[in-house]
Amino acid sequence: MDPIFHLLPDAPKPVAPYSHAVEAGPFVFVTGQLATDPDDDGVPIPEGIEAQTRKVMGNLSRVLKGCGMTFADVVFVRIYLTDFKRDYADVNAIFSSYFDDARRPGRTTVGVTDLARGGIVEIDLIAYRR
Repeated sequence: MDPIFHLLPDAPKPVAPYSHAVEAGPFVFVTGQLATDPDDDGVPIPEGIEAQTRKVMGNLSRVLKGCGMTFADVVFVRIYLTDFKRDYADVNAIFSSYFDDARRPGRTTVGVTDLARGGIVEIDLIAYRR
């Protein structure tokens, strides 16, 4: 079966040439999301790690929904932070509220020097279609 490339009308406008998600077999690979506004790309990214993390999770939710999935289907996550030491604990607190304690996805968190659009957090994920 060939991969399915999802470019979704309700998800944030891509900041580069990519699909919002690519479905290969039972796995859906969701492209990293920033805290961009999905309804108006001209709106500035919000200030602060809490606001950006919530917006990123909302954008990921939109992509998952567009693929007929939810956070309950997520099996692995990667988080990119421009200020790891400052933001790690706050991101963890917000992130954990989106997942059942008994079904937390695997995860890697990485400190990076810069992100597109001036973001301070970006998150991508892999979901599994049952």
